[in-house]
Amino acid sequence: MRIDEERIAEPGLVVLDVTAADEETVRAVMDGLQQKWATSGVTPVWRVPGEAGVRARVHADIRRPD
Repeated sequence: MRIDEERIAEPGLVVLDVTAADEETVRAVMDGLQQKWATSGVTPVWRVPGEAGVRARVHADIRRPD
C-alpha cells in the first residue's frame, strides 16, 4: 500500500500498519491508539492471501498539545 504524503506532511504525523493474528486483536490495538492520540479511527481490516494474520492501517497525530 502506498502512504499518502499528506498524511505525514509534518513532524508528529504517522501512519501505522498493524498486523495481528485476528481481527479482534487489531481492533483492540486501534482502539487503544485512538485513546492515546488523535487517529483516523478504526479502519477496515484486510487479509493478504498466503500470509498469516489480518492487517489494518491507522493515521495518527502523536504530537502532545501544549
